[in-house]
Amino acid sequence: MKSTFRRKARNIALQVLYEIDASGHDHQKSFDKMVVQVHLHKSVIQFASILTFGVIENRKKIDEIIQSYAYAWPISQIAYVDRNILRIAIFELLYHQETPSKVVINEAIEISKVFGSDNSSKFVNGVLGSVLQLMSEYKKSDKNSIKLEAVDVNST
Repeated sequence: MKSTFRRKARNIALQVLYEIDASGHDHQKSFDKMVVQVHLHKSVIQFASILTFGVIENRKKIDEIIQSYAYAWPISQIAYVDRNILRIAIFELLYHQETPSKVVINEAIEISKVFGSDNSSKFVNGVLGSVLQLMSEYKKSDKNSIKLEAVDVNST
């Protein structure tokens, strides 16, 4: 049950972030419109809100992380779907650590198979695998180091 509502919430967050990215619509209005259209359980809406607004709030740092692992592709050239799947997963990995890392990555890969192109799942897996590897290195060196400043990919 928990994974089902979280998957639905991730899908909602992806759709809202895609709309914001592609059209420049107001994030609150886009989120509210989606919630009205879909009629979901309160827990789905709450988690979708955490993801959507968490990504928006931390987008600059998240995009720097994506850019450091997808350096061959400027962030503006990464497909809207792929970059927003990455943003959601990186937000969960770094800022909202309630779900195990491997589950977050698996969910991102599965969502990319549904919404992305043929190569999206490989791209998403590669970037998130690198982020997870960096997180593991920091965890080994300091159990409390997984904070915003600890994931400075330019210092490694």
